[in-house]
Amino acid sequence: MPLGSKKGSVIFSGFRALGLYSNHLAHVVRYHKKHREFYIVTAVGNCFHTYNVKKLGIVAVSNALPEDISCLAADRMLVYVAIGKKVSAFARNKEVVHMYTGHGADVHLLLPFGDHIISVDRDNAVIVWDVESEEEYLQITFDKVSFEVSAVMHPSTYLNKILFGSSQGGLQLWNVKSNKLLHTFTGWPSGVTVLQQTPAVDVVGVGLSSGQIIIHNIKFDESLMKFQQDWGPVTSLSFRTDGHPVMAAGSPIGHIGLWDLEEKKLVCQMRDAHNTAIAGLTFLHGEPLLITNGADNGIRVWIFDTAGGGGRLLRSRLGHSAPPTKVQHHGLNGHHILSAGQDGTLQSFSTVHERFNRSLGHGSINKKKSKKKSLRYDELKLPAITTFASESARQSDWDSIVACHRGYLMTTTWNYQKGSMGAHKLEPERFNKNRALNVHATAVDITSCGNFVVVGLSSGHIDVYNMQSGMRRGQYGEDKAHRGAVRGVSVDGLNQLIVSAGADKLVNIWKFKSRKLVHSIDLGTSPSTTHLHRDSGMLAVALDDFTLNVLDMETKRIVRKFSGHRGQVNDMAFSPDGRWLITAAMDCTIRTWDLPSGCLVDCFLVDFAAVSLTMSPTGDFLASSHVDNLGIYLWSNNTLCGMVSLRPLPADYEPTAIMLPGTCPSQDEEGDTDLNTEMIEYESPEQLDEQLVTLSLLPDSRWKNLLHLDIIKKRNKPKEPPKVPTAAPFFMPTIPGLIPQFGLPLTPTGIESKIVNFGVLAQKSHFYQQLESAMLSNKYNGPVGMLKEMGPSGIDAELRGLAPDMGGDVSVLQGFLKMVASMLDSKRDFDLAQAYLALFLKLHLRLISQEPGLMEEASRVSEKLEETWTSMQTLFNQSLCLLSYTKSALL
Repeated sequence: MPLGSKKGSVIFSGFRALGLYSNHLAHVVRYHKKHREFYIVTAVGNCFHTYNVKKLGIVAVSNALPEDISCLAADRMLVYVAIGKKVSAFARNKEVVHMYTGHGADVHLLLPFGDHIISVDRDNAVIVWDVESEEEYLQITFDKVSFEVSAVMHPSTYLNKILFGSSQGGLQLWNVKSNKLLHTFTGWPSGVTVLQQTPAVDVVGVGLSSGQIIIHNIKFDESLMKFQQDWGPVTSLSFRTDGHPVMAAGSPIGHIGLWDLEEKKLVCQMRDAHNTAIAGLTFLHGEPLLITNGADNGIRVWIFDTAGGGGRLLRSRLGHSAPPTKVQHHGLNGHHILSAGQDGTLQSFSTVHERFNRSLGHGSINKKKSKKKSLRYDELKLPAITTFASESARQSDWDSIVACHRGYLMTTTWNYQKGSMGAHKLEPERFNKNRALNVHATAVDITSCGNFVVVGLSSGHIDVYNMQSGMRRGQYGEDKAHRGAVRGVSVDGLNQLIVSAGADKLVNIWKFKSRKLVHSIDLGTSPSTTHLHRDSGMLAVALDDFTLNVLDMETKRIVRKFSGHRGQVNDMAFSPDGRWLITAAMDCTIRTWDLPSGCLVDCFLVDFAAVSLTMSPTGDFLASSHVDNLGIYLWSNNTLCGMVSLRPLPADYEPTAIMLPGTCPSQDEEGDTDLNTEMIEYESPEQLDEQLVTLSLLPDSRWKNLLHLDIIKKRNKPKEPPKVPTAAPFFMPTIPGLIPQFGLPLTPTGIESKIVNFGVLAQKSHFYQQLESAMLSNKYNGPVGMLKEMGPSGIDAELRGLAPDMGGDVSVLQGFLKMVASMLDSKRDFDLAQAYLALFLKLHLRLISQEPGLMEEASRVSEKLEETWTSMQTLFNQSLCLLSYTKSALL
């Protein structure tokens, strides 16, 4: 099995998703008595999120379920979700503790009811479950023709009573304990969509599919008041409980109507509260706060503190309401990701915390008119952004983002600091006389200094603009830069060259300042997109035949060609060091190519094809956006956290699929903690080759200060004698050295004599004995190893003890020189041999000059040292010569 086939990817692992907040299911509000705080629970795909209302900060993310959630409900202790025919109960907002199975169709309604949970499926079967035992308590079956259950609620103070609403318009009140139908309400001609308890007992709010809202007294079976909204069926209802008799009603087009129940009239309209249908709205108990969510991937909290009865937006969490088409990191720290979606908005997502997210809004041709009237009715709003470029160098001075819009010749600028659309709209004047031409902007780039913008058009023109003034500064080429549409344009890091790729199968390199054509390369196939890594000068070009070419801007040649994708290449990204090229294609694969070796080193499948990629400037995360997905998905770089063995993958490699990461940071499974069985455990030998000179791995402090010990001791000499403490603590005696060892007395019992034994002072040290034995066997590994374990002071003391006046011998001094010669012969520990020899000569140079034997041995060591250094100098010169040639030569 190839490496990485078990995990799918060796380099990347799913980390978390950004920008996912809500879907079409209504939210649930919970109150925590201990924390005294309200929490919001929203469903997102196959998991649910819990937010606190105070700051809308995410508190918990549930474990992922095998299918998408179809219904959501909660009580004081548990959160209930329906997936298909099953109902699951979550504890601590995280893990499944109960599972209820028995439905024959998909569950679409849930109602917590004390120690029971009521579920309704599409076959009109109602089952009452016991929460703890997971057993079926009661089952009620309705005739789908006469009474199809569409809403369910528990009337306040009605013990064991459940009120059912039907799509035929009628209501039924049941006692679930005795399994009896208590009353049937005639109802209304249109179906019931919402049932909601009002602050008054016996009174419920009924929302109908016709848009009618009925305030009905179920005790006397009479309607107290009726309202009519013209926005379609009522999707949700909620009532204020802070002293104001106001009812809020949601609609399928995103409007919210506020009705005064005392005066029985419409008080205010909150238009475009969401871009899509209002999935759920809830007034917090006793507070003037309204919480809404919708299928536009947004959660909003409105506060009612102004005159007129309308609410103003207090806080929100907003994502894209349509899938993102382009993502790109902004800034050098990798904390912000710019994202353009099919909903026409440009947003910034933070990888650190959601409170740093910001929306730059929707593009508009006339910004002032857009402020006066809603963008929804503004005919001047711009379509979705197809591509954009950003640069943070001068973002505090002027606009730092430029974007191309679908089908528009004009490109717009955006200001990241202000979080809004910028001051300029860049458009050439050459097409003013003939607006019928279908010309639009296709590619754009900003220089690294942030002063200039280069825009490529579908007509083949390339224009350059000043970012500060928005004025056009010229064009590339006498008439056109390309004979076909411009597919990609990039400027190098020093503003010296600009490279463009066009549908005419050419890649042109221009001088940025003089705008003259320098070089042209024929690709043979039309390019689809390009991406430049400014630091290395490598340009990646994706072709229409699904192959990749890598162009070196310095040599102006194609240096790498890759093939393997089976679909159109959507986007590319380089690693920060320029070593990897990461590509995403419509074949649902994300591949990593190693440029130095020219091999494919990683490949994995995703369920939805990636349409855009961006690599963090710090290299820690890869961000991707996918088809039909609203979120931005982060993949962590495993090579930064541990050793990853990369091998070239074969041409017939079959990648395995990986699930897109969830909103919560992923935790490795137990099986993933084990190392891959195919991983090669490489152990570096002490010496790679006998011909190479090898240095030691000891720190510099162990040998570099040997010649300066006298200076160090003089500098560290105490100014006054140490004072003996009054009650010295007990310490076990230790042996001096770098490795702490306890020194036990040789005679643990008995009384020690106070007479000094001068024979002990003349004993030979352990190193001295090792050196003597090494002279007989001619193997000096033992004494060298002992010196490695000593500190500078210990080495100095040992070398001083070799002198005859310190109890040593001339033969042992000669043995030390032989030990240094053996170290030079083995070509190991070259730095230690130099340091030990230098200290030895410093201490015993006069004695060596007086002893012929020592003089002869020292001359041999000198010859070996000179021979070794000569060979090293030759290698240094060869390496320097090769580097200088590589740097200056034109390959």
